Amino acid sequence: MESEKDLKAFANEIRIETIQCLKHRGFGHVGGCMSIVETLAVLYGSEMKYDAANPQWEDRDYLVLSKGHAGPALFATLALKGFFPLDWLDTLCVPGTRLPSHCDRLRTPGVDVTTGSLGQGLSVAAGIAKGMKIRGKDNRVYAILGDGECGEGQNWEAAAFASHYELSNMTAFVDWNKRQVDGYLKDVMSLGDIKAKFEAFGWDAVMVNGADVDAIRTAVEDAKSSQNNRAHAIILDGIKGSGVPEFEEMFDNHFFQLDAKLADRAIAELTA
Repeated sequence: MESEKDLKAFANEIRIETIQCLKHRGFGHVGGCMSIVETLAVLYGSEMKYDAANPQWEDRDYLVLSKGHAGPALFATLALKGFFPLDWLDTLCVPGTRLPSHCDRLRTPGVDVTTGSLGQGLSVAAGIAKGMKIRGKDNRVYAILGDGECGEGQNWEAAAFASHYELSNMTAFVDWNKRQVDGYLKDVMSLGDIKAKFEAFGWDAVMVNGADVDAIRTAVEDAKSSQNNRAHAIILDGIKGSGVPEFEEMFDNHFFQLDAKLADRAIAELTA
């Protein structure tokens, strides 16, 4: 098992490669990519079963990146783990690319589900988890949701489904970075107590520091070892643009033009 130091180093690599990828394109969903980096580092650095040489391995664990616009962070993670060459990251969104703006399972090795239409990923994840239960397989299913998309009603239908069918093989992360495309969550559509909402639907739910790899890993391992037949929610209390102060301080940091000087400053800070 990777040490906390190793996972932090992996998270730093993911952050740097994601910024390099978005720098090459010149714009992108920077804020929401940064706030899920530690979760990706834990999943791919410590917790998930996968085979980079055989992305369709039947016994793999599944990841559904419901907030599919954060694809560049996942692409950087997959490249660093050897699913495809790192230089693919320079082709984000260009004609003929294998790395489109949002996740596409038909184009990118290691992507299990095509996502980007917000509010649908949890339903897909629940369907996969139910399918694994029916087949008697022990594959685990992980979903990463944006907090803004949790205002979509379909998520709560999926939450009820996962509770009713006791999908204990399923863990959902909510990237609670408190902002969405139109501004702060509290101004656009307040979700109140997200942890309490999942608990009310019959899930096990915990809140952790979204930038703390050790806390995230502990929450994932607790979910794995639980014997209570409940689906699991991990609420990531974080900051949009996490890990790069200049990104964090921007008001409109959901999607923006990333000029080379700003990207280089961020990379230099992370490298130091």
